[in-house]
Amino acid sequence: MLKGNKRWIYIAMPIFFFWFFGQIDKLGISIIQTDQRFLHDLGITGEDKNAKIGMITFVFTISYALSNIFWGFIIDKLGARKTGIFGLIAWAITMIIGGLSTSYEIFIVSRVILGIGEGMMIPICSKFISNWFNYREIGRAQSSWLSGNYLGPACGAVILTIIIANFHWQAAFFILAAFNIFIVLPMFIFLTRDTPEEHPRLGKEELTFIRQVPVDSTKKQNFSQDFRYWIVWFGMLIASFLFFGISVWLPTYLVGAKGFSREAMTGITSLSWLFALGFVLICGYLADKTKRPSLLATILFVLTTLFLTAAIFSPLPVMAGVCMGLAMGAQGGVFHLSNLFIVKFSTPETAGRAAGLMGFTNILGGFASYIMGWMVDIADGSFGPSIVMLIITAALGFITYLFTLKKEAAEVRLANIPPDHIVV
Repeated sequence: MLKGNKRWIYIAMPIFFFWFFGQIDKLGISIIQTDQRFLHDLGITGEDKNAKIGMITFVFTISYALSNIFWGFIIDKLGARKTGIFGLIAWAITMIIGGLSTSYEIFIVSRVILGIGEGMMIPICSKFISNWFNYREIGRAQSSWLSGNYLGPACGAVILTIIIANFHWQAAFFILAAFNIFIVLPMFIFLTRDTPEEHPRLGKEELTFIRQVPVDSTKKQNFSQDFRYWIVWFGMLIASFLFFGISVWLPTYLVGAKGFSREAMTGITSLSWLFALGFVLICGYLADKTKRPSLLATILFVLTTLFLTAAIFSPLPVMAGVCMGLAMGAQGGVFHLSNLFIVKFSTPETAGRAAGLMGFTNILGGFASYIMGWMVDIADGSFGPSIVMLIITAALGFITYLFTLKKEAAEVRLANIPPDHIVV
């Protein structure tokens, strides 16, 4: 059954869990920050409480985004496997430091270090995908690890809620460190290799399939010279602002603004991450089927605008929460499509750098978390003004992607013309 498909075990499975637990490390803070003991123990109180909460994700995301740039170059030189092993060890140590924190300042430092370590995630996975999968299955391969990106927080919301309720917020950090050391690290050590040629258990038939190139394959220009890469890059700035703004504040919004119990909040939050997973899987399939990822991203920004607007006007708290979750899910689809563009516009040799620059766009997500916290403070706890800001941002994303549609449509038409009908 696995003959000819071992790449899905050796590569897709390790990077699925790489993101599954990595995203809980990263975004589990949205659940932890609703725990009053956590806020009290670290001194997160006062009139600027929400701004302090936003600062936690702000410093993480800034360090995460900046580190993406140099990690891309390191991965292109050192390889994805060794870099990933180093990163997993660093994450575990950082999570332990976070659990042992006795002050807000120490905890902030731990998040900065975690951000630097996790900055390698996007470049590593783009490098693996570029090296290990046939050009016709890039969408499905990306979906396999991006599924972990959203399934992780969906399960993590439930896991962390149970841990905090039965133990202490500190236990959440220690358990997450153990997940990385005892589950993900062995997968990277024993299953992965940087290229399929290096793997001793990969058959020649599968290697031949992986190395197939399109019949009309031509040498790609440098990704930095393709204007569409920079349009996608700017679109990812917008998507990061939206995604982090919603995901980091959704649990607090549900509890503080809509009066949800902890159990109900956990359910809506998990459902929201499952929405994102659904958008990823659907977009992966449609991108491979239609060859129109830019059109799909344009539609997703429209949907985000509509969902956020519905959340403001909905008289029912449950409906408002679900609409916020759907908006977050739509941006998960944009994130997935952006990673497809990385592979499309780069080569295996430059995939790490292209992904590193794309990962830098997460920097705006940090600003979103802080700005939303600050706006909630000055609005006396109301999320209305900050959601309006997100609606305007989503509309800007829609306008951005409009500039990619004409060339994409022309490429699809050209690809559908039989080779013997092409006039040179």
